[in-house]
Amino acid sequence: MAEDKDVKLFAEFAPVTTAEWDAVINVDLKGADYDKKLVWKPLEGFSVRPYYRTEDMKNLDHLQYLPGQFPYVRGNKTNSNAWMVRQDILVEDVKAANAKALDVLMKGVDSLGFVFNSCKELTAAELDTLLKGISVCAIEVNFVCCCKSRNLAKLFIEKMKKDGVNLAAVRGSINYSPLRKLSLEGAWCSDEAAAFTNTKEMIEGAAALPCFKTVSVDGSIFHNSGSTSVQELAFALSMGNEYLAKLTDLGACATMVAKAIRFNFSVSSNYFMEIAKFRAARMLWAEIAKNYGVAENDAKMSIHAETSKWNQTVYDPYVNLLRGTTEAMSATIAGVDSLTVVPFDAAYRKSTEFSDRIARNAQLLLKEEAHFDLVVDPAAGSYYIEELTASIAKAAWTLFVEVEGKGGYVAAIKEGFIQAAVKATAQKRDMNIATRRDIVLGTNQYPNFTEVAEADVTLEAITRAEAKKGDAAEALAPYRGAMAFEALRYKTDKSGKEPKAFMLTIGALAMRRARAQFACNFFACAGFRTIDHNGYASVEEGVKTALEAKADIVVICSSDDDYATYAPEAYEMLKGKAIFVVAGAPACEAELKAKGITNFISVKSNVLETLKGYQAELGI
Repeated sequence: MAEDKDVKLFAEFAPVTTAEWDAVINVDLKGADYDKKLVWKPLEGFSVRPYYRTEDMKNLDHLQYLPGQFPYVRGNKTNSNAWMVRQDILVEDVKAANAKALDVLMKGVDSLGFVFNSCKELTAAELDTLLKGISVCAIEVNFVCCCKSRNLAKLFIEKMKKDGVNLAAVRGSINYSPLRKLSLEGAWCSDEAAAFTNTKEMIEGAAALPCFKTVSVDGSIFHNSGSTSVQELAFALSMGNEYLAKLTDLGACATMVAKAIRFNFSVSSNYFMEIAKFRAARMLWAEIAKNYGVAENDAKMSIHAETSKWNQTVYDPYVNLLRGTTEAMSATIAGVDSLTVVPFDAAYRKSTEFSDRIARNAQLLLKEEAHFDLVVDPAAGSYYIEELTASIAKAAWTLFVEVEGKGGYVAAIKEGFIQAAVKATAQKRDMNIATRRDIVLGTNQYPNFTEVAEADVTLEAITRAEAKKGDAAEALAPYRGAMAFEALRYKTDKSGKEPKAFMLTIGALAMRRARAQFACNFFACAGFRTIDHNGYASVEEGVKTALEAKADIVVICSSDDDYATYAPEAYEMLKGKAIFVVAGAPACEAELKAKGITNFISVKSNVLETLKGYQAELGI
């Protein structure tokens, strides 16, 4: 019998309305507030519902567009989702950098990023050495240098002509960006007028390289200073718009300017939010460029993505491998043009051959085994991601318009508006980490109990730098979210002491084990050695064992009902011989405080500040 392919398998079931779904959910909530329990309100400033349905898609205008179609919400490409696998190489010696470049090109890399930390300008001979043996038409070549290296583009073009290279086939970029310097240092390379004049000259000088980007819009500086995805996108768009506005005022061609810009974004571990961010970014930039008279085909946003540095940790650093991989997944699913996976140890040392290889392979696995490069915009049609795309686009556009209302990016930076917005978000994120509302795995939750900082970890690597104050403005201050906890643990590691937190487990099995696990994780975040036990038969036995172990802190772990009896008994037996802590926030807390017990830890504690207090009591 032939199969009827037109049969709808669920036709016999009556459709379920949203009202019916919500009615069932409200029953399960048992009177709890729907919005408070199920509606997510991220720092991005909009609400995210627990589920979406077809009816929610009716007002999303961007759903009508196909991949490769203006405004490019679904990507610039139509036939594949291929991206360039980029590896950055620190250039301290041009010959050594060249050797490393030739080596990694044989290992799957097709985009090189030569990073210059020095402001020393490259000579023609040094550039020859750096690029020796590299077929620039077969790969992408990028130069990451300070804004004083404007001469590099000229040298690069001269070399390409000398070598007889097809200039139209040369791909890559120079991250020339006076606005980046203004944002990070609060000052111009020379002065504001010269900054834009020089940028115009850079773009016009590189006109012979149609696929080579000469101006960088660096959204990652906002992310790495603690911003939300919406702020990163909005401020990056404003920076890009500033270049368009100022350079066209100087007589530059808007299309030439738009095609010369490369956007550099970070990718956070907020998986779906980041996919939506890149989709929204392309859509908004296309509309901005179009308003300058740029043809739709030339309004494509060129995106280089880099996995987050803000998320990286120096303790339990191999967790960075997981972070980097999921971030790479977000970026590639979203259709970025090139991607750098930051090596897992980049936060505290120069990358090693091993960490470079692992970073490369994260991308190669996504390409060669997961085949992420074969499907264009695989996120399309997901109700959740489509809603996030629209929400981010709306919120970012609102913030972009606010910046433009202040006179544009430069005016907003000089006023301090952008810095204040990022700083306010960073403070909220810091508080969320301190109270464990946001989890940094291996740092503020589930730390490696026996870990001691690696020899490569220095105080400088875990110390948050103060924002610079330049002549033009106060600068942004990039940092890592884990730094405060890392400094806490590093202080213990270098103190020469080994403070012991002893778990006095007693009473109901389930509660004592749960609270002991919680307390062990709590104190291990500061590098304290934890001593656990399955359970003591009496308070006396537990206290005796704690004193024999020379515990600095004794944490009683039991049920709320049992604390009224056990906690005062243990407190009296210890008689100040150790800091006494109750794990939990029992109903009898006021009664216990009346008896002299002052230390309580619970899920509502500010973990960071509480641990700092215990360090101070122990003389660390």
